Amino acid sequence: MDIPGGDYVFFVGMMLLFGWLTAYYGRRLAAVLRALRAGGRAVGRCVRVETEPFNRSDAQRYFFTFRLPAGREIEFEDLATRAMEVGAPVTVAYDPADPERTATVAGRGSWSPVAQYVLLVTGCGLAAAGFTAVFLFTVV
Repeated sequence: MDIPGGDYVFFVGMMLLFGWLTAYYGRRLAAVLRALRAGGRAVGRCVRVETEPFNRSDAQRYFFTFRLPAGREIEFEDLATRAMEVGAPVTVAYDPADPERTATVAGRGSWSPVAQYVLLVTGCGLAAAGFTAVFLFTVV
């Protein structure tokens, strides 16, 4: 059974999803760039690795913590490699004006934080553009 306009709903949904992801990762890329330019550095640690439901090995979230010179401790989530273990020391870059929103793990050993977010923004942006092109081709 074919639902009238069902193809349009799918393409519009994919355009919105990848457009939102592009904007989200673009904002995160801007925050990472700001943190790297601001020059705030601290030694941090990986405090926990959460596995997504159903123990999918490809869906893990990494949380890090570091202490500001004033003594306040900040915890944040960031991208990391699978080799990252709880307790591993890391270098954290942050903007002293807004450490909660700009903190990132600098120098993970494999990919730079800028390269990771540029790749995500580019991939999601291309996907959004591709779904938009197919949608426009289907409509017109």
